[in-house]
Amino acid sequence: MFFAAPITAYAGLFGAALLAATIVPAQSELLLVGLLMSGQFAPLWLLAAATAGNVLGSLINWALGRFLAEYRKARWFPASQRSLERAERWFARYGSGVLLLSWLPIVGDPLTLIAGVLRMRLIPFLLVVTLAKGARYSVIAITVARLTD
Repeated sequence: MFFAAPITAYAGLFGAALLAATIVPAQSELLLVGLLMSGQFAPLWLLAAATAGNVLGSLINWALGRFLAEYRKARWFPASQRSLERAERWFARYGSGVLLLSWLPIVGDPLTLIAGVLRMRLIPFLLVVTLAKGARYSVIAITVARLTD
C-alpha cells in the first residue's frame, strides 16, 4: 500500500540523482533502494524523480561541454584531460550509442560532457541518456521488488 508521501522525499531523490550525474560525488541508488523498501512511496514516482534528476545532471554536463569546450584544458574544467580523451576515443569508435554507458560510475559523466564538447544534438542526447538512466533505476527497482516479495 502506498501513501501520499511528503514531496520532500521525491525532491531529495531528484536532488541526489542530479548531483550523482555531475562531478559532485553523490549516491542516489542507495536512497532509491531505501525509499522503495520503506513501502511508503509510489515506485513509479520514485523512478521518475531519480531518472529526471539524473538526466538533468547529465544535461548540465552536456551544456558544460558544449559551451565551455574552449576551456577544456583549463585546470578547473570538470573532467580531466585523460577522461576526455578516453571518452572521445569511445565516441569515435562507437558513435552516440556510447551514451548507453552514461549510467556507469566514473566514465558516464565524462561521456555526457564529451557529447557536449562534440556538439551532439540535444534531442538525440536526451533520448539515449534518458533510456540509459531510466533502465538503470528500473533494474534497481525490479531487483528490490523481487527481493522484498
